[in-house]
Amino acid sequence: MRAWSRPPARHSALLTTSRTSLSPRSATGLAERVTSAVSCGGVVYRVRDGGVELALCGRRSGLWALPKGTPDPGETLEQTALREVREETGLEVEIEAPLGHIEYWFTLPGERVHKRVYFYLMAPRGGSVDDHDPEFDVVEWFPASAAPATLTYPSEAEVVGRALDALAVQKSGTP
Repeated sequence: MRAWSRPPARHSALLTTSRTSLSPRSATGLAERVTSAVSCGGVVYRVRDGGVELALCGRRSGLWALPKGTPDPGETLEQTALREVREETGLEVEIEAPLGHIEYWFTLPGERVHKRVYFYLMAPRGGSVDDHDPEFDVVEWFPASAAPATLTYPSEAEVVGRALDALAVQKSGTP
């Protein structure tokens, strides 16, 4: 397993990845830019020995996250999610269902960024987690029950909950 521990409907429109506007003056009295950004990613699952496992991306710093990233010009949300998951995990995946989005704010010098991240439930169709890109130190499969507590960001743990709900519906055959 890992060598370090963790710290405490389809969208097919073309994307504009950011929008910038000038906000009122910040607490410092200086004007602050407000930028909107979009990313897309996935909750990749597999069934092993009767149990569900999820692929998580990790760094030596202790961060564990879902694979995601920003669109290239002209990509749809789904195309972005498929490409980013392939790049970050090394897995060829297929989208099974949309999982909605999360939103959050972060700051950069002189700028506030409002980010919206769209997620999809995905199943692997090939590839290997050993072929992940160097953005992460490791990609590992975790039991679905352990994934929410392993993830660094609570909003991503919420997305995993949505994925597990979607899988339960798939298994039962009833919405």
